[in-house]
Amino acid sequence: MKIGMNLLLWTDMVTAEHDALLDQIKAIGFDSVEIPIFDTSDLAPYKRLGDRLKSLGLGATAVTVMSPETNPISPDKAIRDAAVAHLDRVMECGQQFGCEILCGPTHSAIGVFSGNGPTEDEFKAGVETLQRAGEKAQARNIKIATEYLNRFEIYFLTTAAQASRFIKAVNHPYVKMMYDSFHGHIEEKDQAKAIASCANETIHVHVSENDRGIPGTGQVDWDSFFGGFKTTGYDGYYTIEAFGRALPALAAATKVWRDLFPDAMGLCRDGFAFIKKSV
Repeated sequence: MKIGMNLLLWTDMVTAEHDALLDQIKAIGFDSVEIPIFDTSDLAPYKRLGDRLKSLGLGATAVTVMSPETNPISPDKAIRDAAVAHLDRVMECGQQFGCEILCGPTHSAIGVFSGNGPTEDEFKAGVETLQRAGEKAQARNIKIATEYLNRFEIYFLTTAAQASRFIKAVNHPYVKMMYDSFHGHIEEKDQAKAIASCANETIHVHVSENDRGIPGTGQVDWDSFFGGFKTTGYDGYYTIEAFGRALPALAAATKVWRDLFPDAMGLCRDGFAFIKKSV
């Protein structure tokens, strides 16, 4: 078991100005950081980050999202091709800093709704796209952990059962799924049962409170959550995902309109201690 910290709490692009932040995260005891990869125009910042992480002994995962122009379930083949190319470029950026796992809703475009539920044609398109992305992932030795989101952010995959069915259909060793306590809190009747239902497909876990604040201070059924993973024998990353108001654009995207915790490093310390005592 390893504990990670998602850097989206501070930034959507990690640069040299975050070196002190990395020092603090390492000092708390974290094993890894999760790096947002949204800007893929230049590999150099990610290469520099890789050198920095290596010097600190911090592991790395990454997170990205898909846009309408790179939607894996689009009926337009050109857009699906763009999705594969985008994921490959994201993973090329990730290679620069030793990324082990790329997570996020890689199955469809975030914030895009059709007005209906997912269709079988979209399912087939998504499977084919992620199979091709899986080949790119294998070539770069980075596993994709596809994340289902709640129904208010996405419509294609919104439950553990849907995500598990999708990953089984993709049937690629480098394309698996991620489980997030925040989305599970909204969409699942029982966290432990949901976790058990997708245990064979889950390679990454996000620890996120129901208000996106300090884990362990809200309404998530943490006994069911951690108990579920203990039962399945999960031994991968538990990565804290929390959001604040540090960046106006990111706060708007994550719908954070008020302060959810006193200070970010306090959240890190408390969240880390909470995971350590819970697993």
